[in-house]
Order: sequence, then C-alpha cells, then structure tokens
Amino acid sequence: MSAAIATTGFQPSRALPREAARGNDSTSSTVVRTRLRLTRRGRIVFTTLASLPFVIGAFVMVLGSGAAAADVDSVGAVFEAASFDYVTVGQGDSLWAIAESIDPSGDVREVIDEIIRLNGLDDAVVEPGQRLALPLAP
Repeated sequence: MSAAIATTGFQPSRALPREAARGNDSTSSTVVRTRLRLTRRGRIVFTTLASLPFVIGAFVMVLGSGAAAADVDSVGAVFEAASFDYVTVGQGDSLWAIAESIDPSGDVREVIDEIIRLNGLDDAVVEPGQRLALPLAP
C-alpha cells in the first residue's frame, strides 16, 4: 500500500502552551506575536486614509494659487475705472444702428466688434429685450 501526501500551503498557527492558555503558569512568559493581515478592503481603506492628507494639500495649493495669478487690487481697479452704458435692444434694432448712435463719426465696424467683445456674443445677432453693455464714446 502506498500513501500520497498533498500539501495545501496552509500552516497551522502556533498554539499557546497549555499552561499559558489556562493562565496559571507564572514562570513562563511566552508571548505569541501575530502578524497584521489586511484584507483587500482593509488595504483600500488604509491607502485611502493615508493618501487623504496629500490630496487635501494638493487641492489647497491649487485653489490657493489663484491670488498669485491675478492681483485682487489691480483687478478691482480695472472694474472701478471701467464704466459702461447699457441699452435694451428694441424691436427692429440691430448692432449697426446701436453702434451708429454711439459714435456716428467713427468706424461702425470697430464699435460693433467692441460691443460683441464686451457682451461675449458669438455673432452680431441680437434679440429684442436683450440688455447690452456699450463702450463709452471717445
């Protein structure tokens, strides 16, 4: 008769000595050390918690760098110095007619381009009831 031995790779944990398990052995100070084992979920949680300060620091640095890109005092001075007239577009009005009324002696095309730029328009089409910021006449 023959025997086959198959190993599973599993090693049983070390058991406490009987005296230490019962708790009445005062001469033996055997300490069993176990290794910390994390599941996949535990590793994900641990990694997330460990990387959280770095992510928060990156957000603070990115959001805090806006002051370096634009000086608040200079931006405020630009908006205080710039003042605009406003007009509400009526039925049958066009940008050409509005631009002629602003600067009749100047180039109407340049005034139209300025109106389009100031108001962020895609083209020269305006709707009745639309409010437009107008550049001051020179």
